Amino acid sequence: SMLGTLADPMIYLFGLGTGLGLLVGRIEGASYIAFLAAGMVATSAMTASTFETIYAVFGRMRDQGTWEAILHTQLTLGDIVLGELTWAATKAFLAGTTIAIVAAALGYAAWTSVLYVLPVIALTGFAFASLAMLVIALAPSYHYFIFYQTLVITPMLFLSGAVFPVGQLPGVFQQIAAFSPLANSIDLIRPVMLGRLGDNVGLHIGALCMFAVLPFFLSAGLFHRRLMR
Repeated sequence: SMLGTLADPMIYLFGLGTGLGLLVGRIEGASYIAFLAAGMVATSAMTASTFETIYAVFGRMRDQGTWEAILHTQLTLGDIVLGELTWAATKAFLAGTTIAIVAAALGYAAWTSVLYVLPVIALTGFAFASLAMLVIALAPSYHYFIFYQTLVITPMLFLSGAVFPVGQLPGVFQQIAAFSPLANSIDLIRPVMLGRLGDNVGLHIGALCMFAVLPFFLSAGLFHRRLMR
């Protein structure tokens, strides 16, 4: 499953990075592939936690009866949700860290920057796992996940600065991007990987924490109504 998770960001990194890099030149004082690498670190964390949650967790909750069995122990529903989020965030951490290490090994980022972005990768994974948990708390079947993938996750990839600067977007899309958890993650990761200090660090961290905490409590309440009735 990790190989599948890493495939997309690796394809973007080397396909777009080497191909478009020859045409685009430098962006924000760095080569395009170095610019893209930082975006792919955040993107890999997003996709790893999202797909682990909406498919694997939903299966354990609805089809396999895993949650029902656990609820016959001393663990609570909140414990289960938190455990699932932690596992999804762990996979996201491994995926994002792998991309960061590859970028550093190829000279697109400093090795020291990898250490600094590790907490952001973990927080990004937890935030997107929490959002996905809210989705599966509302979804009656697997078929509804395609709407989340195509209407939320895919547009977020292209509107959050992962592939090109947000400043190149029309004004209304720049405003939308400001509320994107992926954009906040990239704004924390990219400056560090490009060797400079970022702006509004506290604001971006606060936004990611909000996306991690609020959906967690909302989904826990929705799961309680769904499973305990």
